This record gives sequence, structure tokens and C-alpha cells, in this order.
Amino acid sequence: MADRTSTPRTPNEQLAPSAQLHVALIGYQDQGNLGMGYLASTLQRDGWSVELIDVREGAENIGARLAGRQPVVVGFSLIFQFFLPQFRRVATYLRDIGVTSHFTIGGHYPSLCHDEVLELFPELDSVVRYEGELTLLELVERITAGQDWHAVAGIAYMRDGQVVESEPRHLTADLDSLPFPYRPFEPEQILAFPTLPLVASRGCAHRCSFCSIHMFYRTAPGKVVRVRKPEMVVKEMLELYEQQGVRIFLFQDDDFPVWDTPIARRWVDELLDRMHATGLADKVLWKISCRAQYVEPELFGRLRDAGLAVVYMGIESGVEAGLEVLNKRLSVEQNLTAVRILKELGIRCQYGFMLLDPSSTFESVRENVQFLRAITGDGTTPTRFCRMLPYGGTPIREQLRLEGRLRGDYMHPDYVFLDPRLNDYWELLSRATRFWIDDKGLVYDFSWAWEELDIVSHLVPGATGTTEYRERLRALNATSNERLLQLVEQSSVEFERVGVAAFRSEDNEANHEFWERTRAELVDTRDEFISQNVSALLEATDPSRRPALTHA
Repeated sequence: MADRTSTPRTPNEQLAPSAQLHVALIGYQDQGNLGMGYLASTLQRDGWSVELIDVREGAENIGARLAGRQPVVVGFSLIFQFFLPQFRRVATYLRDIGVTSHFTIGGHYPSLCHDEVLELFPELDSVVRYEGELTLLELVERITAGQDWHAVAGIAYMRDGQVVESEPRHLTADLDSLPFPYRPFEPEQILAFPTLPLVASRGCAHRCSFCSIHMFYRTAPGKVVRVRKPEMVVKEMLELYEQQGVRIFLFQDDDFPVWDTPIARRWVDELLDRMHATGLADKVLWKISCRAQYVEPELFGRLRDAGLAVVYMGIESGVEAGLEVLNKRLSVEQNLTAVRILKELGIRCQYGFMLLDPSSTFESVRENVQFLRAITGDGTTPTRFCRMLPYGGTPIREQLRLEGRLRGDYMHPDYVFLDPRLNDYWELLSRATRFWIDDKGLVYDFSWAWEELDIVSHLVPGATGTTEYRERLRALNATSNERLLQLVEQSSVEFERVGVAAFRSEDNEANHEFWERTRAELVDTRDEFISQNVSALLEATDPSRRPALTHA
């Protein structure tokens, strides 16, 4: 299948190596990093020079870019705690080659577990906690002016071996007061259609026990959920469409504002009215994340008609007890209803799912299999699952600690199941299901194929054979899903009865053969469909043919 690309822009958008540099921000740049983009644009608005660097360039390459330039601040954007050693290797190398800049770090894990981060990452001077635009700006201003930076609100640092927290900074009340994020990287290309993320809101009103997102917003002072004006959301979309040809928008809101309140519905009405008035509704495809309780036919039918193609829901469990432990405040039936509505509307459903959580039993594993069979058995989406992990700063991590069940460290957060046999079962199951669940497994391949079909169906008017291809893809996906679900179901029964003997080497070989055979058939089917639509794709992605929009 075709590669996706995300590469730096060069003309006048990246500073020359010899240019003065005030701030270097280092992090992952997959699909663009909105957090870094907002930090950068806020600094740039006040005249500070900023360079965004992908951490995967490696310590030596990053060092070569920064050596001798001595930025005022080097900031690290940490998305997941597992990557902390990778970031520290870069910081250590920079210190070793003489970079004396102020080192700071931000993100969910550093904000919630700043004490752990400062202990594990001694090269740091500070941690920027929670929303960092104004905090980082003030930090740069104070250091540049030779003033004491320790009084900056919203940071933590070490003093005489003790962690010190400054006065907390309020969350940004008006999101539209922030400039649009700086995006120096070319958009990701999917079938030659530029794709970029954006947000319509920040914060989440819900309190899932396993999630660090709501804790990130609730621990800081200020209003937890804030929503941008529809006018500004559409203005940003128009700008990205016209300047970079973006046709696919990935809304990264923690909970897109389709809530069942009068204010939220008026917000949606205005957003859709503006999308239709500008012509965006007919020219773009977009994806959102929301909760199952907000999915209803009339509203989501209107969203679909404005280009909504994919909805991600954190379903997490098909067992009522699991939903309760995870504090989802949803029922199994609500989740099933939401999936059914999306299918009936022709909106593709993606979902998060935890096959095991701290309440799990072998019986609940099998209940979850039945739930997954109900929502994925028709092959319209890949069967996917993971295991709940106790991330730093989450309520469930603290609960497991109080129960004496927490184990592992920040790199390997873990816990003991009530039935300790499940720990061994999950380890063996993870190996057995790697042909589906790993990043090169069938779930990834089918997800990519469905994504491409969404794009062709919505954005390539002259495409042919989409109905036939959809059916072939659905049938192939259904077979793959059932094979995976049978593996989980049968292994759970056998492991409960005979232990590790439930996993046999000959079964692993058979699964490997199934993976090779299914993937080959999927690739051939996909390539045949794309080949017959090459001309239509070239026409649809030709920048000179991109329709003009209206600025209403």
C-alpha cells in the first residue's frame, strides 16, 4: 500500500542553521503536532523565532541543528510517558555538546506527574504544566530579559533537591484569542489528498478513570471545556484548503461538541451553515471523536451531509462491570445503539476497546468477544482491542496503588488482575494476536483500506467500482475479524482449563499463514481498485482543478 508522507517545508519556513533562534520545540510531528503548533504561533505573534524539530531526527542530527545557536529555551513536547527516555537521550546529548539553553517539557504526563519527570529527567530546568502557550511565552520573555524565571506561573522545578510548584496558570478562557497553529510541515498525503488536524474545542466534561486528559484539564484552574466560535473553525479550514489544499480534516477534540444541550446544538447549526455557505461541505471529508450517548440519526445525518465520514468513540468495554470500573457512565446498549446508527447513516465507526481491565475475568473476556462480534462481525470495521494500562496521573492508577495491585514503572505501567492467571494469559494472547494487532498487522492494513475507500467515495466523483470493492473488502474483513475473535474466545476457554498449554506453536504457524494469505489478497484487491481509478484520482487531486470556495 502507498506510503504516507509528512515532510518539512523549506522555502522561508524553516530557519537557516545560522539564524538566531529563540525557541526550539522538539516532539513528534505525526499528522502535525497541534500542541507544538499553538506554542510556536503564540511565540511568533510576539516576535520570537521558533523552530519545530521532530524528535525522530535523532540526538546527533538535532545537536547539529542547535549547536552554536544556543536557543533561549529548548522545549520538549511529550505525548506519551513511554517516550521519556528517547527525549532524555536528546537532552543529554545536547548538554554534552555544550547547549546551555533552558530545557523545559510539557504534555499530559509531565503536567500530572511533574515530580516523577523532574526526578527521571535531571537535564530539565522546568516543567510547563497544563496549557503552555502563555507560560512558555512568559518563560522566554523573562529569561531573555535576565529576570528570575522561577516566578513564572504554571511551572514546576527542582530547588535544593525539592520539587517546587509555582502558582498555577488558568486555562485559556477564549480559544479564539490564540493564533492559528504554526504548521511548517507539509500535510500528510493520503491518496495524494492533503490531510491536517485541527480542534474546535479543548477539554472533556467526563471523568473516565483510566484517562489522563480530563485530569489534565481539571487539575488546572479555569473552565474545563471551551469551544471555539464556528466562524473561526471554518475560517481556519478555509485557510488550510486554499493555502495547502487540505481536503481531509481530523478534528482532535477530546469530545467534539455535538452534546445534547441547546447551546451545543446551536453551535453545530452555525458550523454546518457556514460549511455549506462556503462550499466546504461539498469539498472536504472530516473525522471527529465523541461519546456514544450523543449519536442520534437526525444530527449525524446532517453532519454526514456536510462531509463527516468517520466517528471515533471510546467504547472501551462490552461488559457493564467493565464500563463501571472505567467510569464510562455509559451502558453496553448505548454503545451498540450508537454503532448501529452510524452504520445506518453510512458513517464509518472507529473505536477504542479494552479487552481486559482491572475488573476482568475469563468470563468477561468472552463477553467482550461477543460484543465485538456484534459490532464488527459484518466486516465494516476491523476488530481491535488492547488492555487498559494505568497511566500517570489517572484515578485508576491511584486506586490500583491503594489496592496494592499496581506494579511496573513509568515505562511499563502494569497491575495484577483479580485472577492472576489473566496476567500470563494476556502476555501469551498478545503474542498470538500480533498478526492482527501489531502496527504491521491486519487491523492496520484494513483500517488503511477503509480510509482510502472513504476518501475515494467522498472526494473522487469519477470513481468506479466502489460498491463492488466495498463488498469485497467487507467480506475479507469479516473473515479476518472472525478468525481473531475465535482465537480469543477459544484460547480463553482453554487457558482457564489447562493454562499455557492453550497456546500451541502449530496454531501460531497457522495464524502466520492466515496473515500472509489475507494480507496478500487485501493488497491485490486494493491495488486493483486503485488502478482502475487512477485517472479519476489524478483529476480529483489536480491542484489546478480544485474548486474555489466562498468566504461567507
